[in-house]
Amino acid sequence: MSEPGRPMHVLFVAPAFWPATAFGGPVPVMRELATGLVGIGCTVDVVTTSLTSARGPRSRRTRVEEHAGTTIAYVATPFSYRWMGFGPTAPLWLERRPRPDVVHVFGFRDPVGSTAAAWCRVRGIPYVFEALGMFRPKLRKVGLKRALDATLFRHVPSGAARLIACSAIERDEYIARGVSPTRITVRPNGFPRIPQSEPGSLRVLLGISSDAPLVLSVGRVADGKGLDLLVRAVADSRNAHLAIVGPDDGHGTSARLRRLASDLDVADRVHLLGPFDHDRVLTTLADANVVALASAHENFGMIAAEAASAGRAILLTDRCGVAEILGPAGALVVPYDREAVSRGLDRLLADPALQARLGGRAREIADAWSWRRVVDLQKAVYDDVLHERNAT
Repeated sequence: MSEPGRPMHVLFVAPAFWPATAFGGPVPVMRELATGLVGIGCTVDVVTTSLTSARGPRSRRTRVEEHAGTTIAYVATPFSYRWMGFGPTAPLWLERRPRPDVVHVFGFRDPVGSTAAAWCRVRGIPYVFEALGMFRPKLRKVGLKRALDATLFRHVPSGAARLIACSAIERDEYIARGVSPTRITVRPNGFPRIPQSEPGSLRVLLGISSDAPLVLSVGRVADGKGLDLLVRAVADSRNAHLAIVGPDDGHGTSARLRRLASDLDVADRVHLLGPFDHDRVLTTLADANVVALASAHENFGMIAAEAASAGRAILLTDRCGVAEILGPAGALVVPYDREAVSRGLDRLLADPALQARLGGRAREIADAWSWRRVVDLQKAVYDDVLHERNAT
């Protein structure tokens, strides 16, 4: 436990960290948590890989950087498999940094996080574990994931002093796989403050008019994100455009979406734009009539939180954790179903007053769920963990 009068020392361990936004919403979340903890007086270190996307870059050298009071060690990552970077020198950097009071392990089934969890157990350092939506095996190689979870990675959740879920959806995934509810804390993600942007830049890029209905989807272009449902919903509409912003997952999803748009005769209204940097994503929100997150599984959904902060109308499926905070007042929440998504989108696009009402309420909810509030909740978890450790 930290000594009286000494700042709490927290160590984050993650498969990727800022500026690796190609890995999705968890990366900005981790940065906000780290910056916020520093802001309330904690010392925060980060050990992560050098990867900025699933394609690299790989590195044989470790670099250490300072960002907003946080010391970040991007350990040498000489090889990787998709999003998993192998950092053989990570144990050395764990030893070199001052001993932390508590460790926060982000992600599941990655070598760096698994190594850190084992290191904590050997050193007697308490850690909390946040799976970032990876706990329940999904999509590909489900059988292999289950086998690895029961053997090689079993110690990661079992050794944690507390498991962090950012939604009831994620909490239920933990419970379904045998975790006691008493070991789980639900800590939502915060809603960022986003400066208002002038609309127009995205529409100029797409070559569409200022009054053309525009639906925006931001995130990895991958199976399970409901992008096929959005393409079909746009095909059911008369003149709506769909802009899809985000990196392809490498499994041919973009090609399948283009074929689907062509088959439905809406290739001219479905725009796959690839990844934008984070600041550019935020400015594009101003152009959207609707920001849609139609995922089959989303432990939270940070783009919806960002859209709420920008006051945009939001369409969510009920499988997105953020719907627990936004819906029904601040978002239109529909089942993960082709017809439901299509009807919901049609309803929103046909009703500007509903768009304005949902957008205004979403901004109010975003103001209530500031990052400072969430950082305080996270700090309280660390305090509880250290108090329990000290009591034993």
